[in-house]
Amino acid sequence: MKHVTLPSGELVPALGLGTWRMGEDAALRAEESATIRASLDLGMSLIDTAEMYGEGLAESLIGEAIAGRRDQAFLVSKVYPHNASRKGAIAACERSLGRLRTDRIDLYLLHWRGSIAFAETMEAFEALQRSGKIRHYGVSNLDLDDMQELSDVPGGEKVAVNQLLYNLTRRGIEFDLLPWLRERRIPVMAYSPIEQARLLRNRKLEQFARQAGMMPAQAALAWLLVQPDVIVIPKTSSRERLRENFAALEYSLDVEQLAELDRLFPPPKRAQPLEML
Repeated sequence: MKHVTLPSGELVPALGLGTWRMGEDAALRAEESATIRASLDLGMSLIDTAEMYGEGLAESLIGEAIAGRRDQAFLVSKVYPHNASRKGAIAACERSLGRLRTDRIDLYLLHWRGSIAFAETMEAFEALQRSGKIRHYGVSNLDLDDMQELSDVPGGEKVAVNQLLYNLTRRGIEFDLLPWLRERRIPVMAYSPIEQARLLRNRKLEQFARQAGMMPAQAALAWLLVQPDVIVIPKTSSRERLRENFAALEYSLDVEQLAELDRLFPPPKRAQPLEML
């Protein structure tokens, strides 16, 4: 397993598991639980979720799946913006802890920016960290101007990651946001790395992957994994697809392959509004 270093110095897996839409279909529950446990077996121990996912159903599924194996997992969850007040974030975190059947969340994120001031959210996050309810905190879906504003707020300098929409077809952050984060050694957690499976049907990527001897998903993941400060969290409910994703770690794209992907999926030439899903 490749690892990424958080600002605290702690190492986390560069390849984890996303859980959006998981826990919502009873017919899929057994396979979803088995997939979560298989991710721990493979060392893909970073599991990303949110109170928004199925209004807690994904968190409950994870809590059930990792029972007896909590110490093997690095749990990431997110708070709704409307719950991110001083009291609201603490209450939301307590609810997430209950669903996850744990006494701490390893990384707790503000899901996106809402109307509640950053200072209030950071105050809540720091209180949760002091009490041991969360180990690290960060943000999601914050653009450059948001990050600059947050960095001036007490506690904002301790943000551990920014979780962003980032894949071969969504490279806008590379123009200004990603360089700013790299200057401060704040990793990116890339969600929807295969564009909710749409990249699997992208003809340009299909041809590239075929020539490289890999599957399209593996090519998309390998492109992100070659970067030293990007954590990748593809969602899958299937153990078979999980193993396919894990195999992306075996591929190290060379300079020529990276240049070809730049030609097929050009990087941005100007600042762009932050994209979200």
